[in-house]
This record gives sequence, structure tokens and C-alpha cells, in this order.
Amino acid sequence: MIVVGGENLIDYIQIAKENDLPVYKAIPGGSCYNVAIAAARQGQKVSYITPISNDSLGNILASRLEADGVKVCAPRVQEPTSLAVVSLNDSQPSYQFYRTETAERKITRQMLNEINPASIKIFHIGSISLIDGEDADIWEQRFGELAEQGVVTSLDPNIRQLLIKNQSEYLARLKRMIKYAHILKLSDEDLKYIYSEKSVDDAFDEICRGTDAKIVVLTMGEKGARVKTGEFSFEVNAVVCDHIVDTVGAGDTFMGIVLAEINDKNISATAISEINEIELKRIIERASEAAALNCQTAGCNPPYKNDF
Repeated sequence: MIVVGGENLIDYIQIAKENDLPVYKAIPGGSCYNVAIAAARQGQKVSYITPISNDSLGNILASRLEADGVKVCAPRVQEPTSLAVVSLNDSQPSYQFYRTETAERKITRQMLNEINPASIKIFHIGSISLIDGEDADIWEQRFGELAEQGVVTSLDPNIRQLLIKNQSEYLARLKRMIKYAHILKLSDEDLKYIYSEKSVDDAFDEICRGTDAKIVVLTMGEKGARVKTGEFSFEVNAVVCDHIVDTVGAGDTFMGIVLAEINDKNISATAISEINEIELKRIIERASEAAALNCQTAGCNPPYKNDF
């Protein structure tokens, strides 16, 4: 089973302009939430362990997870749902977040201990859930604990610079967690933030030296993806979209497909390094295709297994 923690929220995504004013559509989202749905749509068993609000927007979030077969394990809480406003410029998203004292931040160590599924094989976390606060500390601690217990740990920083108030504290947390990750995915934008003075090549090499991850993936948008393991490295070309609506959730879709493919093979933390180059390249190519399909719809809408 794949277990996902991290934020859930409603994306208010710009879909048009009328009379020079943006028009927004409310879409369930959040990086980690999206990853859970992307993996579940591949026919994998997925549990989601972050609290969801019992307000009307929370009902939408929970219903969408359940519709795609994701098991909602965390309690529903009274705090409001987090919001993100996603404005578009030439199909590229910019974000504003509203998540102070919201439902998805109301996790406790006791809660995670009580809802931890016994059949967990992979645990994924990342994005804004790791930025600051007690909840970020709890997620970090849980990530390390599960890695030590032999669970395959997956990390996608998916950095949202707008929300980061203390860069040094945030980067210190990321670098600690990177050491515990078995699967590490970053974008070229993440690398620029972490190592602003280095080239992408040098920053990627630095990241690889600082992690024991068995699989490190760098996504580079239209330039494709770069993959490095302990035994080999390769690059995969990006899949060309028929038409791009927006790129919201493309990286989350990519991540979800990678986790679904690995989970489908029932690979343990100790055996993940045994995935051969041909098979891993197939997985990354499939993830790239899914990400491209996602870009052809508004917001994050990962394809189902039979769609590609």
C-alpha cells in the first residue's frame, strides 16, 4: 500500500478572463493530495493520512479521494480548508496560499501513530507541508521513523518559495530528510532554490552526493527528466502535448505514476536498487506521458491507467 501525507486544499485556478478580470474555478488539490489520486488512478491501494476539514470544501476534497478509491484514514476536523489561488501567465501558474490554522495542519504524533496502516510499503510526503510549524516537524520525524522501519520513503520538495519565511531553517529540514529518502524527485526550479549559485548540473551532483536515495529524478519541464541511481544514469525526453491548458499538477502526476509502478512490483526498500535501467526508464517514460496528459486539462487531473 502507498500511504501519502501532506497538504490538501482547494485550488482556485484561473481559467479565463472576462472584461479584463480573471475567472477562477475551484478544483480540489494540494501536491501530496494530487499524488495520492494519481497513484490510485493506476489501480494501486492508496491511503491518505492528513486531516480534512468537515466544511463544504472539505467534503469536496474527501469525496474526490473516495471516488478514486483512496482510503481517507485521518479524522475530519472543524478547522477550515486551506486555499490556493493559482493565476496563469502564458499557461504557467503562480500561487498564493491561505493555510493558517487550517485543517490539513492539524496533525499530531499520536494521530499518525493511531492511523498508520499496517500494510504500508511506500510513504510519500513533500511540498508545502514541510515548510514550517509543528506539523512540518512531525512529518519530518515520521519520515525518518518509517525509513528506519524499512518502508520505502518518497520525497518531492516541490518548493513554493512564496511561503518560505525562514530559508535556512527550511533548507536544513529538506537536507535532513533527503538523507532518509529512498526515492527523491526534484524539479530544476527546486534545485535553483536549494543551490542558487550552482548550475543545474552541479546542483544535481550535489544533491546526489547528499542523499542515500536509490532513485533520484530531476524533472526539467520541456527538457525532459534526468535519473540517477547507484549503478547508472540516463535522461528521458519530455512528451509533447497536443495542447497545453496549464501545467498545474504535472509534477504530482509524474510522482504518483512512479510510486504506482514501484508499488505494483511490490519492491522493498532493500530491493529498490535492483530495478534495472530498462525497467526504470520505462517507468519514467510512462510518468512523463501521464504528466503531459495532465497538462491538457485544467488543474491537476491525472489520467487513469487505461488512458495511456
